[in-house]
Amino acid sequence: MRKIFILLPIVLMATSSWAQSQKNYSFSLEEAITFALDSNYTAINSRRDIAKAIKKKWETTATGLPQISADIGYQNNLKQPVTLLPAEIIGGEPGTFTPVVFGTKQNANAVATLNQLIFDGSYLVGLQAAKAFLDFSENANEKTQLEIRKGIINAYGSVLLSEELIAIFDRNRINLEKNLFETKKIYENGLTEEEDVEQLEITLLDIETQLSNLKRSAVIARQMFNVGLGIPTESNVNFTDGLDALANQNIQLELMGSDLNIEENVDYKIAFNLTEQRSLEMKLEKSRALPTLKAFVNYGTQANSDSFTFLNGDQVWFQSSVFGVNMNIPIFSSGQRGARTQQAKIALDQAETELIETEQNIRLELNTSRSNYQFAIENYGNSKKNLSLAERIEGKNQVKFTEGLATSFELRQAQTQLYTAQQQYFQAMLEVINSKADLETVLNTPQLRN
Repeated sequence: MRKIFILLPIVLMATSSWAQSQKNYSFSLEEAITFALDSNYTAINSRRDIAKAIKKKWETTATGLPQISADIGYQNNLKQPVTLLPAEIIGGEPGTFTPVVFGTKQNANAVATLNQLIFDGSYLVGLQAAKAFLDFSENANEKTQLEIRKGIINAYGSVLLSEELIAIFDRNRINLEKNLFETKKIYENGLTEEEDVEQLEITLLDIETQLSNLKRSAVIARQMFNVGLGIPTESNVNFTDGLDALANQNIQLELMGSDLNIEENVDYKIAFNLTEQRSLEMKLEKSRALPTLKAFVNYGTQANSDSFTFLNGDQVWFQSSVFGVNMNIPIFSSGQRGARTQQAKIALDQAETELIETEQNIRLELNTSRSNYQFAIENYGNSKKNLSLAERIEGKNQVKFTEGLATSFELRQAQTQLYTAQQQYFQAMLEVINSKADLETVLNTPQLRN
C-alpha cells in the first residue's frame, strides 16, 4: 500500500503531461499570433524582465526612504578583564598596583536606529536611471513581441508550404506511376524504347526522394511551430487558414506608401534608451562632487548583572538615545572624478552617434523591406503565370510522348520544369506573407506594446 501511495503522484504527473501533449489545438494565423504572444517561452520571460525592472525601481526608491534597524546583544564575560590601579589610592604602598575588575559579568542591550537620507545627488540620478531601465525593459519586451509575431507568421506559413508541397508531389507521384505503368506496357509490346521507361523511373525516384524529405521537413516544421507557440512539440494543431488565401490577404499595396514614424520603431527606442542611460551615467559622475547629508536617531536600553537576571521584572534597564546628522563633503580626488566624468561624456557621444547610425539603418531597412515586398508580390504573380505555362507545356509533351512525337528526355525536361514551377509558386506565396511581416515590423504597424 505504501508503494502505491508513493507511485501514485508520479503516475498522475506522467498522465497530466501526456494529456497536455495530446491536447488538440486549432488556429488561424491571427489566433496563433495572439496565443504565442501570451504563451511563448521568450515572451513569458520578457514579461518577467519587466516585473524585475518594476521591483528594481522600487528598490532604488526605497534607498531614500526611512530605514529602521534593530540590534540586540548579550555578553557573558567568562573571564572579566582586570585593570591595575596604583595601590596607594586604597592605602597601599606607593609604587605597587592593585588588580581591579570593572563592570558586571553579564550585559544585555537593545538599540533601534532610524536612518534617513536627506540629500544625495546620486540618489536622484538613480531614480531617473531606474525609470529609464523600466522603459528599456518595456521596449525590449515590445521587440520580443514583434520578433515572436514575425516568427509565428514564418512558422505558420512554413507548415502550410510543406503540406502543400507534399500534396502536389504526391499527385505528381501518382501521375508518374500511372505513366510508368502505361509506358512499361507499351515497351513490353515493343512500341517504345527501354530508355523511355528508364527516364520515367529516374523521374519517379527523384519525386519519391523529395516527397520523403518533405514529409520529414513537415514534421520538423510543425514541431518548430509548436515551440514558437509555447506548447509541447507532440501536440496536434489544426491550421484553419490556407496558404493561397493568406498570400492574397497579405497583398496590400497601400502598405508600400506608409510613412515611417522613426520614434515608433522599436530599434530606435532601444537605441534612445541607451543614450538616456549614458546621459544619466554622466550626471551620476557629476553628482559625486556634491555633498551628501544623512540623519539618524536611535534609542537603546542596557542592563548589567553578575548573573542572568535580564528577564526578571525587577531588572534595572538604563535608557539612552542619540540624534545626529552627518555630512560628507568631497573636496579633492586628484582628478579621479573629472576623469570618470570625461569617460562618461565620451560614452554619451558614442551612444548619440550610434543613435544616428541606428536611424539611418532603420531607413535603409525600410527601403529594403519595401523593395523585397514589392518583389515578392511581383514574383508571386509571375510564378502563377509560370506554373500555368509549365502545366500546359508538360501536358503537351505528355500527349506528344504518348503519340511518339516527343522523346522521354523531352518529357522529363517538361516534368522537371513543372515540378520546379510548382515549388516556386508555393514558395512565392510564403515570401509574400513573410516580406509583409518584415515591413510591418519596421513600421511597427502591429503596435504590440502593452
